[in-house]
Amino acid sequence: MKGLLLDNGVLQFRSDLPVPHAPEGEVLIRVLRAGICNTDLELCNGYYPFEGVLGHEFVGIVAAGPQTWVGQRVVGEINAACGACAVCEAGRRLHCPERTVLGIVGRNGAFAEYVVLPQENLHRVPDDLSTDVATFVEPLAAALQIRKQVCVDADQRVLVVGDGKLGQLVAQTLALTGCKLGVIGRHTHKLALLKERGISAYFEREVELGSFDLVVECTGHAGGFSLARSALRSGGTLVMKSTYAGALEVDASALVVDEITLVGSRCGPFAPALDLLASGEVEVRPLIQDRFALDRGLEAFARASERGVMKVLLDVSEE
Repeated sequence: MKGLLLDNGVLQFRSDLPVPHAPEGEVLIRVLRAGICNTDLELCNGYYPFEGVLGHEFVGIVAAGPQTWVGQRVVGEINAACGACAVCEAGRRLHCPERTVLGIVGRNGAFAEYVVLPQENLHRVPDDLSTDVATFVEPLAAALQIRKQVCVDADQRVLVVGDGKLGQLVAQTLALTGCKLGVIGRHTHKLALLKERGISAYFEREVELGSFDLVVECTGHAGGFSLARSALRSGGTLVMKSTYAGALEVDASALVVDEITLVGSRCGPFAPALDLLASGEVEVRPLIQDRFALDRGLEAFARASERGVMKVLLDVSEE
């Protein structure tokens, strides 16, 4: 089969990859569409020592598995837990120490014609939800995780740092709470997308420092963290929503003195994400900037790496 393989730090397009075998409890999925995420780009830059097929944002059709699933259009949660360890038994499967993670840790991903996932990870895509839009379920679910971890209400001043793909989704989900929301970024066209949704958006130089109850850092860069920290009031909460490729210097004493709550936030709930996309409460189509066939995957990665580019999709196979 065709796919994009990260091998010894080099991304390759291959047409000779074996079709994966689905072990008991897992299903074989024919990939329709996949989205390139910043994590994929960082893996190519050595963020984590992964080797294999990249890709974790996808929509596909079940090709082999239980008959109740075969032919269904699906998205899939990316963490495959062992189900038997103490962490899993305690209900914290997302943090299973033995888990594999689609296209990130120990499991080939969705930038290929076929991918394998546990049946329990699958969610059916509603018939009236387009495949392009459904490709955003995974990152939107990650954005929704913030609201599971932190109480957000209408009285709070909330700031999202970063106007990229993740920042856009985080902002749209937080806007639904009615909070006093603002987003800061560096790109006029990205800030304009937020303003079209009725979300206050402005440049970094316009930030009122030390005044926000909750700040969500979505840049994955040291400068973004520093700005997010400076924007918080004493006793505020800082949510770190991006992975960082390198070491991050933190003034720990200031965190203690100012009584800052630091929250790491990763994967989130798929079902609510599907509901928000199906209802149109979150709009993702303006975020799609370009698309490529799978055999032009290296071009797609080059495009996704360009400064200011939003979501790049891979058309893997036809529906």
